[in-house]
Amino acid sequence: MAINIKTDKEIEGIRLAGRLAGEVLDYIAPFVKAGVTTGELDRLCHRYMVDAQGCTPAPLNYAPPGYQPYPKSICASVNHQVCHGVPNDRPLKKGDIVNLDITTIKDGWHGDSSRMFIVGEASILAKRLCRITHECLWLGIAQVKAGARLGDIGAAIQRHAEKNGFSVVREFCGHGIGRSFHEEPQVLHYGKAGTGPELLAGMVFTIEPMINAGKAAISELADGWTIVTKDRSLSAQWEHTIAVTATGAEILTLSAGAPTNPFAAA
Repeated sequence: MAINIKTDKEIEGIRLAGRLAGEVLDYIAPFVKAGVTTGELDRLCHRYMVDAQGCTPAPLNYAPPGYQPYPKSICASVNHQVCHGVPNDRPLKKGDIVNLDITTIKDGWHGDSSRMFIVGEASILAKRLCRITHECLWLGIAQVKAGARLGDIGAAIQRHAEKNGFSVVREFCGHGIGRSFHEEPQVLHYGKAGTGPELLAGMVFTIEPMINAGKAAISELADGWTIVTKDRSLSAQWEHTIAVTATGAEILTLSAGAPTNPFAAA
């Protein structure tokens, strides 16, 4: 399937949806603390998206082929959960790490972003995993510009993760986004530089590395959605939606509270 090149006006629509996704993460951040359930975080995010932002939570009832409809408005993946964690009534406890993944639909356009949150004081390993995964995201973004290759993104992420003793989940990847939640291209978080499709101005996709503290192998829970590490090691993920420009990348999911580029000059 061909990669859809977006017009400036179309990117404007994705930019609005993306900013709203980032603002949901800003909004929910103070609520992520010991004792709160991921189900309550889901309810808060749903209400904020629908009532305050006037947008639609894309995950709710999302049902790709072979899947039951997703039952919640956000994904909340705790500790050894890699992605697509279904919010539930288990309270978060001190030391947990949790990824909250937000996708909004505004005026028909999707914006997709996720962040890691640390509950209280986490272990040295947990904090390091969250930090290195965030760095992987930004190293991937740094590869994006017209004329580069899609494989450059995955190669940069894989190199940094493995250099630090971590592993890259292979079965899930970033994706094109626009009027559809998932479009071409698939954006792998591993691979070889200089390979894959050429990046062209107007491409829009997510970069969302999933990095494990242990081995890369994963399994699926009985709910049909939640993905976990097979060895039950910790996993972390960060995500932005990116537009390719002639000179680099525009991050479409930035918001006031979004963590900044860790490699930027002070």
